[in-house]
Amino acid sequence: MGTFKIEGGHKLKGSIQPQGAKNEALQILCAVLLTPEKVTINNIPDIIDVNKLINLLKKLGVKVEKLSTGSYTFQADDLDLKYLESDQFKIDGRGLRGSIMIVGPLLARFGKGYIPKPGGDKIGRRRLDTHFEGLIKLGAKFGYSREEQFYGVEAEKLKGTYMLLEEASVTGTANIVMAAVLAEGQTTIYNAACEPYLQQLCKMLNRMGAKISGVGSNMLIIDGVESLGGTEHRMLPDMIEIGSWIGLAAMTKSELTIKNVSWNDLGVIPNVFRKLGITVEKQGDDIHIPAHTDGYEIQSFIDGSILTISDAPWPGFTPDLLSIILVVATQARGSVLIHQKMFESRLFFVDKLIDMGAKIILCDPHRATVIGHDFKSTLKATTMTSPDIRAGVSLLIAALSAKGTSTIQNIEQIDRGYENIDERLRAIGARIERV
Repeated sequence: MGTFKIEGGHKLKGSIQPQGAKNEALQILCAVLLTPEKVTINNIPDIIDVNKLINLLKKLGVKVEKLSTGSYTFQADDLDLKYLESDQFKIDGRGLRGSIMIVGPLLARFGKGYIPKPGGDKIGRRRLDTHFEGLIKLGAKFGYSREEQFYGVEAEKLKGTYMLLEEASVTGTANIVMAAVLAEGQTTIYNAACEPYLQQLCKMLNRMGAKISGVGSNMLIIDGVESLGGTEHRMLPDMIEIGSWIGLAAMTKSELTIKNVSWNDLGVIPNVFRKLGITVEKQGDDIHIPAHTDGYEIQSFIDGSILTISDAPWPGFTPDLLSIILVVATQARGSVLIHQKMFESRLFFVDKLIDMGAKIILCDPHRATVIGHDFKSTLKATTMTSPDIRAGVSLLIAALSAKGTSTIQNIEQIDRGYENIDERLRAIGARIERV
């Protein structure tokens, strides 16, 4: 099990390039199963979760060729569908939550899709109901082996229909869209997720020959087609990583430039950091964070009440950045209530921050009040374990701002979502060592 040793309290300086978006990559890579033709994808992040999915596609028979760093071609013209019923697939599929999104494309193109109950972060219940209810409405028959925790859907031919999703699930919407593009007739998906990464998936499918309208809204209308062709696609930069670097700059009082962030796809993210008093400057398509030598002050609501920052489906604030916001608030002037609505276990990492000297009141599994130190008292170094990807990076940011040398264990969790994070941080002056 890997470990980071971090000597905190040093200012950073320079520029950093965000990696390709992890959450987009997991959708886009599954979409290559929809066509026998070659698909080229650029800006793929070199991270554990994405590499696991690429290996899963290889075992399924997809021809994968690496063209250069972050660029691959995929061709699913001769798949081994027997692999889906093998014991090895039950092991491989369990190791990655994103593997659920192979079901929709396989069902649409081959009439059957299987998946073991997927793993991923332990951040609370993450239901699969939306995925399978949508596929059932398209005409699939659903089966589940409780003993093996193995799901399956089968259909001779999917037929378009109207559906109102119970929740605006991103991966659920992606799975249903990928199934509906090859269904017979028209499908309407209301209360669809509409985040930029799903928009990217829809745009890519349209270039492949799909007919999807309403992209960017919460109502998608899909006219089914007989087949899809090849295309080339480039991933957006990872908005979660961009938010992480904004928080890192503020906490370490560093001047940083985040390059090529695709401002138009960041939504409310810059403004939420501004509510904490952080200066987020737009320079072309870059973000510049000046050194906050005098700290940063949390705004109040206009009636003077304490600021609340909560997550919501897009275009609301992404839940993946709430842990970063919480850490950054520990050194702000003022107080803020963090309300994590979507996952009930994601705030449990705050005990590590309290050990470091942060003033945090965990109200319940969903809410925490943070009373900022205003840098009058620095966080203290400690030994901790990364519980999931986002909490792990939050603890890493805390360690880089803390006094002394901290140790973070179980860093495979961080590596699941952040590409060569230690090397990239060292390039801007961080003192971090992978042990």
